[in-house]
Amino acid sequence: MSRILWINPVGTSAYDAPMGDALRPEGRETTRVDVASLPMDGPTHLEFNAFEMAVAPATAGVIRWAQQEGYDAAVVGCFYDPGLRAAREISKSMAVTAPAEACLHIASTLGENVSILVGRRKWIPEMQENVEKYGFTRRVREFRVLEMSVNEFQQDPAFTEQRILETAQAAVDEGADCVVLGCTVEFGFYRHVQEQIGVPVIDAIVGPLRYAEFLADLRADQGWSHSKAVGYDTPADDELSRWVPIVEPIISRDPRG
Repeated sequence: MSRILWINPVGTSAYDAPMGDALRPEGRETTRVDVASLPMDGPTHLEFNAFEMAVAPATAGVIRWAQQEGYDAAVVGCFYDPGLRAAREISKSMAVTAPAEACLHIASTLGENVSILVGRRKWIPEMQENVEKYGFTRRVREFRVLEMSVNEFQQDPAFTEQRILETAQAAVDEGADCVVLGCTVEFGFYRHVQEQIGVPVIDAIVGPLRYAEFLADLRADQGWSHSKAVGYDTPADDELSRWVPIVEPIISRDPRG
């Protein structure tokens, strides 16, 4: 059995239970998924870099807590992939991934012309930086804007699904052969959209879950995990405890135990 912690790096638990309900049927029967958020009065979204900075210390502390609790993998659940390198430094054995990295790896094996659907134009520069950093510039052909904020995606699901469907169909009509939903709160729509447009639609919470399962399996079965030889070297315990204290999150646990 694999235990995976999905971390919503925000100061609200509003999405924890709905995401857990959406995630658990998508993983293997032997996977247990807990969903957590930060125990702080903080941003309810990370659309701005300033908000990423505000939640960084608590997110790092939750990674330490997850390592201590024996999770096999954790996902830093924002498509900006905030603090992913830091999380891998902190983690001594637990696999860590994030949505953009996971979805782009998956999409690049399924298609050659990937379109990413984002809520606002504001998001594109940072996401483009990640596309380039991860080496997927030749695969990602475009970003398409839904003109919706993070907190609007789940307010009217029928409207959101229609916006995603129309935008994804336009991308396919112009040459995309794979679509990535570029926000974790765009969850719950990919299967119907995929059926309608006829190409893979990578959900921003399901993709990272399956990738986290894969990484956990690699460590368990082959002994392959993030190398500590160079960039992911872990700080000394005394320094880590001084500057990155353990933070226990608000948590919605998998009811299957």
